[in-house]
Amino acid sequence: MTCLSSVLDYIGMSDPSDASDAGLPESQWPSDWLRAALGLAALKALSAGPSYGYAMIGELADAGLGQVKGGTLYPLLNRFEKAGLIATEWGPGDGGPGRKYFSLTAAGRSFLKEQSRDWARFAATVTDYLAPEGTLQP
Repeated sequence: MTCLSSVLDYIGMSDPSDASDAGLPESQWPSDWLRAALGLAALKALSAGPSYGYAMIGELADAGLGQVKGGTLYPLLNRFEKAGLIATEWGPGDGGPGRKYFSLTAAGRSFLKEQSRDWARFAATVTDYLAPEGTLQP
């Protein structure tokens, strides 16, 4: 058993293709990494203006985050709405039923700005910690 196999077994993914079951493309990102970043990424997807879930999923995939499932995104958006970070409004669909559009509130924009800054510091800290000794990170 390889080290990778041992880690995958430990975290409940018997092989790398299990990542696709977690809403990720094969060999992309571990699901716990995506869970940690998805909230900020979803808010960022709304920073250019109102959008609906399916379009947000496409934008997140285009950004390299993998194919997020609706069953993962929509509960997150509902929590953000209850927290006052986003607002919702029903709009017309393209030749079908209406769509629920999500938009950032002023509180959501402020939260995104603050948390993005904190995330950058956290990511830099982790990167520095993981770097081999004697290696300076940019």
